[in-house]
Amino acid sequence: MEGNQEERSRFRPKIEPAGGAFFWLCAFWFVYCARPEDWIPGLHYIPLAKITGAMTVFGLLTSGRKGKRSLRDLPLEGRVLVALDLFLVSTALISPVWRTGAFLRALDFAKGGVAWVLTFLVVTNLDRLIRLCMIQAASVSMVAIVSVLKGGRTPRLEGVLNGMYFNANDLAFALVLSLPFCVALLIQTKSLPAKIWWVVGMLFMGVALMLTASRAGFICLLFAGAVMLWHFAVKGKRPMLIVITLLVGSVLFLSVGRKLVARLYATTGDVGNEQSAYGSYLQRKQGMYEAMGTIARYPLYGIGVSNFISYGGQWREVHNAYLQMGAEGGVPALVLYLIFLARGFSNLRRIRKKQKTQTLHPEIVLFAGALHATLIGFVVGAMFGPEAYQLFAYIAVAKTSVIWALVEEGGGDAVSVPSKRPRISIYDRAASLAGAGRNLALR
Repeated sequence: MEGNQEERSRFRPKIEPAGGAFFWLCAFWFVYCARPEDWIPGLHYIPLAKITGAMTVFGLLTSGRKGKRSLRDLPLEGRVLVALDLFLVSTALISPVWRTGAFLRALDFAKGGVAWVLTFLVVTNLDRLIRLCMIQAASVSMVAIVSVLKGGRTPRLEGVLNGMYFNANDLAFALVLSLPFCVALLIQTKSLPAKIWWVVGMLFMGVALMLTASRAGFICLLFAGAVMLWHFAVKGKRPMLIVITLLVGSVLFLSVGRKLVARLYATTGDVGNEQSAYGSYLQRKQGMYEAMGTIARYPLYGIGVSNFISYGGQWREVHNAYLQMGAEGGVPALVLYLIFLARGFSNLRRIRKKQKTQTLHPEIVLFAGALHATLIGFVVGAMFGPEAYQLFAYIAVAKTSVIWALVEEGGGDAVSVPSKRPRISIYDRAASLAGAGRNLALR
């Protein structure tokens, strides 16, 4: 009898710590990535992000099982992000422009730091990491589908959705930074319906990206796409992926990318019918000079989060994330920001070094490649877009921290996705309950 119980216990599902916290963390990232309140009427009255974030904290604090990680295990990049949040909140109180606005916006940005820490503490296995990637990819795919179907005739999809996706450049960045995860999930899954979903989702993402006609988003796509093909097609030995990508990309570029082509030409001075695009280019160039002047004038504490719009006098953001952070947070904030991003690359570099001496789980390698493409695309595209406070890059760095922690904790090839839960018979459940009852009675 004891032997049979031991045999059955081998197949019982392993209970991971902080399951409730992970559920609410998934809900938080879904709310952030999909932004359902921006396209479903009535939901904007409910503070979904605050509710799901608070429930994640509550779930972690009330978890009956001690997690694998604690705040003492927080890596350097996590500590740097917390320091950046605290610095921006504190310096907002001495902003020379608008203190109240800077303080409230800095607090809103700081919720990303809290979510970052919770992500590191709660995502303790590869299965959870993949699910977070899936939530981001599926959510942004859904946003692309809604944007195209709802406003395919709207110039640059401006204002089709509200909130974070109102601006065409922000929408384009979200699409590009999520695309590598769609490709990784397409390669990873063996389910035909899932493969169809990712293919359809990526097609809509490509159409939406072209319709935004975002030059910064297109530059981001070129670099992220090149790194993605290097990892998935060249190193992954999938040469057909290069052919398919070039073919589909060319068709999309030629069929729905006319606005983007015109705006790219306008940047070179060949204005044509895109006088506004050329004017936008000149304004952005001037804005970068003004941002550098702002950094020179307020090097220690900046002018406050999102205050450059009113400070510059042109009511436009500086289209460079690094100058944006430097002008609004000062040189210390910029240094912290650069260290944070650099640590994401450091985590991936350590994984590649580990791969040379040890066989890593294939899905570790797959999603590390997706993260590399995402980060490369961001750090290049951020030179042409005001994306310092968009959380997609911060999510990517969090995932690099988690994936490196998994390699360290699991020993590379020991890191694996938990198998599907086996069917447990009524007899097994009854025996388990009876055993728990006996143990309780003996106490």
